[in-house]
Amino acid sequence: MPIKIPNQLPAKEILEGENIFTMTETRALQQDIRPLRVLLLNLMPTKIATETQILRKMSNTPLQIEVTLLRAGTHESVNTSQEHLDSFYRTFEEIRDERYDGLIVTGAPVELLEFEDVDYWDELCEIMSWSHTHVYSTLYICWGAMAGIYHHYGVQKVNLPEKLSGVYRHTLDKETSPLVRGIDDVFNMPHSRYTGVLAQDVLANPQLELIAHSEEAGVAIVKSADSKDFFIFGHSEYDYDTLQLEYERDVAKGIDPNVPENYFPNDDPTQKPLNTWRSVGQLLYTNWLNYYVYQTTPFDINEIGRA
Repeated sequence: MPIKIPNQLPAKEILEGENIFTMTETRALQQDIRPLRVLLLNLMPTKIATETQILRKMSNTPLQIEVTLLRAGTHESVNTSQEHLDSFYRTFEEIRDERYDGLIVTGAPVELLEFEDVDYWDELCEIMSWSHTHVYSTLYICWGAMAGIYHHYGVQKVNLPEKLSGVYRHTLDKETSPLVRGIDDVFNMPHSRYTGVLAQDVLANPQLELIAHSEEAGVAIVKSADSKDFFIFGHSEYDYDTLQLEYERDVAKGIDPNVPENYFPNDDPTQKPLNTWRSVGQLLYTNWLNYYVYQTTPFDINEIGRA
């Protein structure tokens, strides 16, 4: 799919090097179609890497997508240059009157904090509430999924005994869901987190559907019954070496982390890991965009959120 992104966004050169079709704003203006408008709320400190990973996953349908990058205006980013933020990101105050076909909310390395102790929590709650009147469908990832399912449906997160890090086998609980169409009955997905949600809490809420889980990693994919909110507790967008880079970062900090499970060949961190989840991640994003956004969103974007 042609992804419409700013002309100078660093991800553009990376994706074009992978033969992924991107479209500059200049070229997109010459096409007489309405692109899907997708807002990406990037809460990760490594913003450029996360932008690239998610844009890559939105790259395999014939749809044209106009991506707007959003940051938390009440949080000071120390890992991404101010020039990059000023050039490519908008704040909620700048877009609150606009409407979008889709919203993606990333994870963030704040899991061990109580939600209310996160410095941008009030702003995030405002954005999540706003999404139900200004966005057609929202996809939440990892900590973003825990924040979203807590805010909208009251499902509490729980602390894990130790950090969950690795690539885990999952099974489908609702294989008829269009969200997982084409995905194998057993599939892999990376996880990297200290917290999660309990399956019993999801199943007890009639507004939620459990789509997939892992015996080792727990709840993996949940959606709302009205197909407006989607929660992915793993990282299907990760590159092959993302867990490796996280592991090496923690080793350098002297944290003495566990080696990510089921990731390095022979559990040997000196060996190159294999990507065994790429197709799953592609299908999840493609299915979400196709079945839950493109196929059902109003043609007139101004009708989104208006009964």
